[in-house]
Amino acid sequence: MKRLVIGFSVVAAAALLLTACSGTGQAPQSSTAAGHKYTYAVITHAGPGDAFWDRVKSGAEKAGADYASTVTYSSDADPAKQSQLIDNAVAQKVDGIVVSMANPDGLETSIKKAVAAGIPVVTINSGLERSAEFGAITHIGQSESIAGAAVGAKLASYGAKNALCVIQEAGNVGLEERCKAAASKFGGTMTNLQVDGTNDSEVKATIKAKLQADPTIDGVLTLGGQFALDAVGAVSESSSKAKVATFDLSKDVVSDISAGTILFAVDQQPYVQGFLGVTALYLNSINGNIIGGGQPIYSGPAFITKDNATAVAKYAANGTR
Repeated sequence: MKRLVIGFSVVAAAALLLTACSGTGQAPQSSTAAGHKYTYAVITHAGPGDAFWDRVKSGAEKAGADYASTVTYSSDADPAKQSQLIDNAVAQKVDGIVVSMANPDGLETSIKKAVAAGIPVVTINSGLERSAEFGAITHIGQSESIAGAAVGAKLASYGAKNALCVIQEAGNVGLEERCKAAASKFGGTMTNLQVDGTNDSEVKATIKAKLQADPTIDGVLTLGGQFALDAVGAVSESSSKAKVATFDLSKDVVSDISAGTILFAVDQQPYVQGFLGVTALYLNSINGNIIGGGQPIYSGPAFITKDNATAVAKYAANGTR
């Protein structure tokens, strides 16, 4: 019996040795060590210089690294050009596409072509209401109507009665929905103010001019963290007493919340949107999974106030919140 066991061990060891030495004479590598097995395209509507989308990109790239997959990131605020990016990804036969839909109508044809080509699509951030209609396997983001309504009610709880809702991207249906929902629960007057989100100096100047023209404005709601900082500057320079609140975070926004110059921020966790977008595609690639059960996966909203700002400060500092 001992001779049989010893003989079997020798044969097994020899077989392993032959396997390791076959071909190149080197031990075989796992698929992870050998290189990236899948390629995913992340295509957003981000405009130049928008820090929010840097976090989405970081989350997507982290997921790609974790799953030994290649993640390519591209963006264009012009729906026609964003559609071209989607078409290019389809032509390259990527294994999946993550896309934000600020202008769903402008992307519909390209997204449906991707789905028809057998490429799974996950939508993130914008376009929740049209995602399933276009054939996406899931949507990851926040409900703008739910988040907006919560923000309007919270801003009103601080006593504001005449507020601006600052929209930094023209034609972005998600941003417009935020303002509409916020106004529905605000109770006072909320007026939309269109600004050019690619130019922070202009954003601040536009808000400042509005505050100077109407001293009764007592609230400013911005829809991106960096624009909240512009609003804080506009309030200071115009000697206004308006209170500032915002969607989305940054290190400086958290600092201003702690200092009391920003009332609160609503965090929809862009890093999560990028990371889970790629994760959803990867699970579909390796196991045929479709997460969400046909429903969107909410990444927010979560309120950051003076009470909990310190707890998230370290994450904001490293660029993941």
